[in-house]
Amino acid sequence: KILLVNTASECGYTPQYAQLEEMHKEFGSKLQIIALPSNDFGAQEPGSNDEIATFCKVNYGVTFPVMAKLNVTGNDKHALFGWLADPEKNGWNNQLPEWNFCKYLISEDGVLIGFFSQHVQPASDEILGRLKIK
Repeated sequence: KILLVNTASECGYTPQYAQLEEMHKEFGSKLQIIALPSNDFGAQEPGSNDEIATFCKVNYGVTFPVMAKLNVTGNDKHALFGWLADPEKNGWNNQLPEWNFCKYLISEDGVLIGFFSQHVQPASDEILGRLKIK
């Protein structure tokens, strides 16, 4: 499965990186976590791609992929978020991130199976229950 998370380094939800890293270590190849940094909400990701990657590694020991900064909303939103928030493309979901640290869960077959707001912790029962990883 894949857990996509729109992230930001200067956000109140930034400590979620710690749980994401724990999940990455615990589930290994059964769950690929991918951070998608964005400066779209409150300008809370102002750094360069290198600065973001260094921040994640130094402060949270992040070893899962941290992609290049991208837009998740607006006219310039990345095509991935066009798919994630278009029910005609993904089958059901119309929600773009409303803030940093929203999460999208994708099955092994490439099916979008979950959207979780920034308020939902990565290791919550809500997300872990959807993983069904043994």
